[in-house]
Amino acid sequence: MEKPTIRLTQFSEGSGCGCKIAPAVLDSILANRKSVDLVDTQLLVGNSSKDDAAVYQVNDTVAMINTVDFFTPIVDDAYDFGRIAAANALSDVFAMGGQPLFANAILSWPVEKIDPLLASEVLEGGREICHKAGIPLAGGHSIAAKDPIFGLSVNGIIHLDNIKTNKGAQDGDLIYITKPLGIGVLATALKRDKIKEDDYTNMIFYATQINSIGKDFGLLEYVHAMTDVTGFGVLGHLVEMAEGARLTAVIQGNSLPLIEGVSDYISQFVFPDNTYRNWNAYSGKSEGIVGMELVKFCDPQTNGGLMVAVDPKSQKVFESVLEQHQQKAWLIGEFNTQSATVVKVV
Repeated sequence: MEKPTIRLTQFSEGSGCGCKIAPAVLDSILANRKSVDLVDTQLLVGNSSKDDAAVYQVNDTVAMINTVDFFTPIVDDAYDFGRIAAANALSDVFAMGGQPLFANAILSWPVEKIDPLLASEVLEGGREICHKAGIPLAGGHSIAAKDPIFGLSVNGIIHLDNIKTNKGAQDGDLIYITKPLGIGVLATALKRDKIKEDDYTNMIFYATQINSIGKDFGLLEYVHAMTDVTGFGVLGHLVEMAEGARLTAVIQGNSLPLIEGVSDYISQFVFPDNTYRNWNAYSGKSEGIVGMELVKFCDPQTNGGLMVAVDPKSQKVFESVLEQHQQKAWLIGEFNTQSATVVKVV
């Protein structure tokens, strides 16, 4: 693995989706509003449900999806930074069951500290991912600022019958995730100059993998809810899904998949500081997570996999769909009747 002359990660205190504002702080920001939101019955999904994207009905059958997602560098290579950020932004549309139409870029660059030509490599990486998703990178906006930041605003489309929110799970639904965990751990190993070449290759593979299977899941009536696993870790997103559906998520602790090599770094206490931020935010709503298991539950993911709630009566059909699309997925638990604990690990 050749090291770039300029290490972009040294310009970011938090990297990738790990630089999200802490959940409690974000809640206080959103709660401190002095004006009332305009009531619009065509806005089907907005701020209230902490979902992945906004959804707006445009006619009797079709809705538009819009999201914006950006962050500071998670890797040192500019091209890979652009690819990861673009794939992560597109994931919000796929997590709603939708199809992206086009994207606009969001770019902040410290032009006096980092060669602007590297910014063009970031954009090229973003353009490649958009091309793979079958959409144009139509334009964007850029500013000169102290931190390198890149992301996309993505517009998509969906049939009204196919919208998947993060709060639609039903009692008994099975919970699947479509990527192994550990992106945050590997990104921290990279930043600390401890990552092995094979582990870096694995990180780039999963972090740039487009979650396009989400638009296929959107067509399945027995998929009741969906979200993508990002900066709040699998525990945070389980809490959002369970609370939204007024259920409890029961998770088989040994079923959570990890990217190969991640366990070795965890044993060396190599993981993001924001892992503790997530634990502090969600530990009071969970039980059964012991010792260093908190890392795999709270590791902030960047372009993590989709988390899907599936009717148990359709388990075999769903798994056959996964096989048809050559899509891996891991069954990690199920949603049960609501109890005092939001996420229970057994």
